[in-house]
Amino acid sequence: MADDKKKQEEKPKKHAHGEGPVMDAKAHAEAKKPGGAGGGKKKGAKEQKGPKTIQAAEGKAASRGEHPARLGIAYKDEIVPALMKEFGYKNPMQVPKLEKVVVNMGLGEAITNNKLIEQAEEQMMAITGQKAVVTRSRKSIANFKLRENQPIGVMATLRKDRMYEFLDRLLNTALPRVRDFKGVSTKSFDGRGNYTLGIKEQIIFPEINYDRIEKIKGMNITIVTTARSDEEGRALLRYFGMPFRTA
Repeated sequence: MADDKKKQEEKPKKHAHGEGPVMDAKAHAEAKKPGGAGGGKKKGAKEQKGPKTIQAAEGKAASRGEHPARLGIAYKDEIVPALMKEFGYKNPMQVPKLEKVVVNMGLGEAITNNKLIEQAEEQMMAITGQKAVVTRSRKSIANFKLRENQPIGVMATLRKDRMYEFLDRLLNTALPRVRDFKGVSTKSFDGRGNYTLGIKEQIIFPEINYDRIEKIKGMNITIVTTARSDEEGRALLRYFGMPFRTA
């Protein structure tokens, strides 16, 4: 009996989960340190890092549990050097960039049918990935049976990663689905490098369920840039992949 008791005491004790011998608190803390017995980085070893621009994008996206936008990385790594070479910029801060993308859907028929506003909000949220804002009338117009502060549309303003993600889906997925698509006009700039694109049907976006919509609605997409001229804005959007009409 004494021998059996001695053998049991000599066996290593296990913790509650049964996954190994128990460590004292000090040894357990040392093992969890980066250079401790539990593994980690070796002393003197050099850590391989990517470019700072990609690190920053990945860090911000990782904090939200997301991946960095593809067009955002392409802008920093490819478009900025190309525009500096084309226009002779001496500083990367001179290169025009995208500030925001505004998606606006006007609903004149919502005056008589309030359900259109709710449907438009759902569709705008599916297209842009963020909650839409209801736009209201500024004054009353008796001829149109319009009252002041009445809902007449929805809009969403996209910035940063959401802006790049939306633009990526617009250029590579939605526009190619337009029937007999031959490119977009180069005459829709406002003189300050901002571009407005009109879309007749919201169903070109794959996020829209065609069977659940009551009416085909159009929308305006305004791309706001920091370009000082239409030429710079056109070049910026061309490098992003905007399919401008050649003829």
